[in-house]
Amino acid sequence: MLFASISLILLLPYCILLFYYRKSWIEIKDFIPERIYSEQELPFVSVIIAARNEEENIGKCIDSLRNQTYPQSKFEVIITNDHSTDNTVGVIESFQAKNIRVVNLADFIKNRELNSYKKKSIETALTFSQGELILTTDADCFAPAKWIETIVSFYLEEKPVFIASPVFFTPVSKERKISEKLLGIFQSLDFMTLQGITGASVSKNFHSMCNGANLAYTKEAFYEVGGFRGIDEIASGDDMLLMHKIQEHYPDRIRFLKSADAIVKTNPEKTLSAFFQQRIRWASKADKYTDYKITLVLLLVYILTAWILILGISAFFLENGVYLFLSSIILKTFVEWSFLLPVARFFKREKLLWWFAPSEIFHIIYILIAGWFGKFGNYKWKGRSVK
Repeated sequence: MLFASISLILLLPYCILLFYYRKSWIEIKDFIPERIYSEQELPFVSVIIAARNEEENIGKCIDSLRNQTYPQSKFEVIITNDHSTDNTVGVIESFQAKNIRVVNLADFIKNRELNSYKKKSIETALTFSQGELILTTDADCFAPAKWIETIVSFYLEEKPVFIASPVFFTPVSKERKISEKLLGIFQSLDFMTLQGITGASVSKNFHSMCNGANLAYTKEAFYEVGGFRGIDEIASGDDMLLMHKIQEHYPDRIRFLKSADAIVKTNPEKTLSAFFQQRIRWASKADKYTDYKITLVLLLVYILTAWILILGISAFFLENGVYLFLSSIILKTFVEWSFLLPVARFFKREKLLWWFAPSEIFHIIYILIAGWFGKFGNYKWKGRSVK
């Protein structure tokens, strides 16, 4: 009876929360610009990218920016080279484009050890930027042709100071090993969940979420809140922690842009180790959030996940334990699948949902490991060990 009561106490608010996210996502209208803007009306935009040892990816990223429908004369790309030891800089310079420049972070920190090189990379690039609107993405990402145009149209019509936009993974190629394919499918499902929650929560101003691979904010707002000051010693969080700072000053001017023309894509991690390192890095900033609502949501998810594992273990000892475990995990899976369905339709990846139920057990294990080590462990990122 006690185990059943605890299960109900945890599952009920979780189900309500997921159905709220589902309803909120569905209510977000796909953005369609009201009109075409003349070049004179368009603001100058600065695209900022922090790059470290990205010679394999940065070329494709730059190609996607050179193919933008937004006038090349109205935007610049500033790439901060964060102590790369490969040919990242050489690849960038090979493009010889007037609106693309490289800034070497080493010239500005003079061998000083930092805990967040990425924040310093973005901050350094901002000092050289001329744009009214700042767009950030990652060196291993590539943007659709209308990316800048769509974000700027949204900016002009909605007047936000901070815009979170969608990110998604590219499919794993058929030539890859089956283990890489399965890992890619799992990452896509997990990331699609995060993207759906991001859109739902931001659109309702319920709590704040975003991903640094696809952000836009005004330079004025960045400096108004003191930039990364106060969060610059936290290794991760150049996206969400900054978002929280801006939201405190501009609570009604944070938006989510739901548009297929604004989806930035990147590749999933190739190995299980790299995947866990990435997710631990993301989880490491969870206790630094000033938005208490997202902290409560994350706490509920973690406690429920741990409880499902406890139910699975106790199923061998408790009377009706198997029934309680199966009914709990089936209910959890159903409400999550229901939430993901409209999100998958937006990303045009409905076929992925066939893999959702089989991946549930691994998802439980991953949440517990990433959450624990994000709080109490270390992780490696770009060849650096970070605490």
